[in-house]
Amino acid sequence: MSPILEPFTLGDLTLKNRVVMAPLTRSRSSDEGIPPDFAVDYYAQRANAGLIISEATNISPQAVGYALTPGIWTNAQVEGWKPVTAAVHANDGRIFLQLWHTGRISHPDVQPNGQSPVAPSALKPEGMAFTKSGLKPHETPRALETDEIPGIVEDYRRAAENAKRAGFDGVEIHSANNYLLEQFVRDSTNKRTDRYGGSIENRLRFPLAVVKAVTEVWGGKRVGIRLSPATTEPGKTPLDSDPKATFGAYIEALNGFDLLYVHTIEGVTQQTRDVPDEVDFGQIRERFRGAYIGNNQYTLELAEKDLAEGRADLFSFGRPYIANPDLVERLRTGAPLAEAPKAYWYGGGANGYSDWPSMNGPVAFRR
Repeated sequence: MSPILEPFTLGDLTLKNRVVMAPLTRSRSSDEGIPPDFAVDYYAQRANAGLIISEATNISPQAVGYALTPGIWTNAQVEGWKPVTAAVHANDGRIFLQLWHTGRISHPDVQPNGQSPVAPSALKPEGMAFTKSGLKPHETPRALETDEIPGIVEDYRRAAENAKRAGFDGVEIHSANNYLLEQFVRDSTNKRTDRYGGSIENRLRFPLAVVKAVTEVWGGKRVGIRLSPATTEPGKTPLDSDPKATFGAYIEALNGFDLLYVHTIEGVTQQTRDVPDEVDFGQIRERFRGAYIGNNQYTLELAEKDLAEGRADLFSFGRPYIANPDLVERLRTGAPLAEAPKAYWYGGGANGYSDWPSMNGPVAFRR
């Protein structure tokens, strides 16, 4: 058997294998941010993964950047997630919730009362926002006031508490893909002159305050974090001027919280595994004291190679999990992978979401 498909101990969790289901935004929640009933089937069908990381989940109304994405700030949302986590556990799976604030990658149409999105600095991103009435160009965000930032830290804390109430096994802090936390980390998007901008130490102050709050709820060994030093999407965001120094300092600071894992997008999300010279994923792997999850266009063969070379401990698969609920079995047998047309990726109902068959017909699972 491939070593990727053998059991693995992650902290105090025993996983079925080293396969991780990456977070996948599918935009099928209600206007109130409640996951649909058929999300229970969707996640339970994919409990063959050693670990599932949920679709990115908004920590507050202000955090929302895309229509029809789930939340974790209300009791109704917590209740909506409970059947999902119960079904994953009934099928001997493990599931973490990804905590999300999109920052400037948003639009007034999805913000409370049509307000402007918030960001470290009032810099308009390129690209389009996904709203209920279609794609619209991003608008210039409002720069957060200094005294607003501690309130967002508390939003993360409450979201982490709600994730525990909903039955998740842990949480992943989304500090990647140019959303709010990474907007603070990069000097290309953070032009602040207060204690949250300027030096690397200042730019890391808010993200590290979030990590502190979340680990105070869960303990470090049930918290992971996602990073993407080379990603320019969404919105064509420029890289940090010195990613090695910035993300090296970030990793060293994160080590102080004894986190379970770092989940790293190696290359540019959905585009390429090519890495610019100024980004060093080996540095992150070597300096981080917890487990390392590699992500971005992995195949079983590439995962086996990277495991043998000590480049990663676990490997996350995103788009392959859309149309292959039995992905682990397909990897085990070498069966071909089904491909989901992009029309099924975002929005809609159960069709193209929880109705993909396994190689041998409907997926058997326990509710």
